Amino acid sequence: MRYEVDFDPQAVADLRAMRAFKRAAIIDQVGKRLESDPTRTSRTSIKRLRGLDSPQYRLRVGDSRVFYDVSGDQVYVLRVLAKSDVDEYLKEMGHEA
Repeated sequence: MRYEVDFDPQAVADLRAMRAFKRAAIIDQVGKRLESDPTRTSRTSIKRLRGLDSPQYRLRVGDSRVFYDVSGDQVYVLRVLAKSDVDEYLKEMGHEA
């Protein structure tokens, strides 16, 4: 099954604020992992987030984290953040660290 990936305007802004090589690596991994099987968790890259309705998943790409939801054959990328900004974002979303 092939998934369609859409980016929230905030995720697009997050990507635009990054350096080109980091942005390219993230887009490459989003294409490889999220277009084919975004719900397939692994110890190193994709994690299902517990205790939250949204975001449902997190993809790790180097020191960046891609937060996204999956509904049917749609993947909706909500944010792309540096690891250092993740705790603050998850607190905003209602998750206690």
